[in-house]
Amino acid sequence: MVKGDVNKPKGKTSAYAYFVQTCRDEHKRKSPDVPVNFSEFSKRCSERWKSITPSEKTRFEDMAKLDKVRYERQMEDYVPPKGASKKGRKKKDPNAPKRPPSAFFVFCSELRPTVKSENPGLSIGESAKKLGELWSKQSTKDRVPYEQKAVKLREKYEKDVAAYRSGAGAAKRGPGRPTGSAKKSQHDDDDDDDDDEEEEDDEDEDDDDE
Repeated sequence: MVKGDVNKPKGKTSAYAYFVQTCRDEHKRKSPDVPVNFSEFSKRCSERWKSITPSEKTRFEDMAKLDKVRYERQMEDYVPPKGASKKGRKKKDPNAPKRPPSAFFVFCSELRPTVKSENPGLSIGESAKKLGELWSKQSTKDRVPYEQKAVKLREKYEKDVAAYRSGAGAAKRGPGRPTGSAKKSQHDDDDDDDDDEEEEDDEDEDDDDE
């Protein structure tokens, strides 16, 4: 199984990602000895990105466009290694239980309607950013209800997975493989004229059962 291909072209970089990288470089230059707090740093970057003018964003958007061209050009020449093609990828069973959401996603599912109603003009990406900002402002105590719901959903998921795997195992055995009693009935039908053979079959069945 191919876990990762080092020869695969690097993915496209967004304008915002370039902006964040610029902010990180600035921080290293100005405060090289101060460690970066990821959550606070991300929050500051998000606020700065919203505050800069469209003309200032153009620089990063142009960088993203150039990188997109680079990516598409490299992908045209890229040949995936054997085992990495989509044909070899295991298809997901639509009947398999879906993974439970994290506390953050439980929060998003409950708050998304409110965010949309209060900000009808926001795009999907902007709504996601808004929800991320709201989540970061939640105190540890405020997050408890969502974490508890996530735990319950996780417990239900684990039970569903156990039941699903049990059913999947039975399905793999299939209805075509006879049980011990079915095999005995089959032998009886075939060997009615030969009692000795029937006794040998019964012994074989006992060995199989063991």
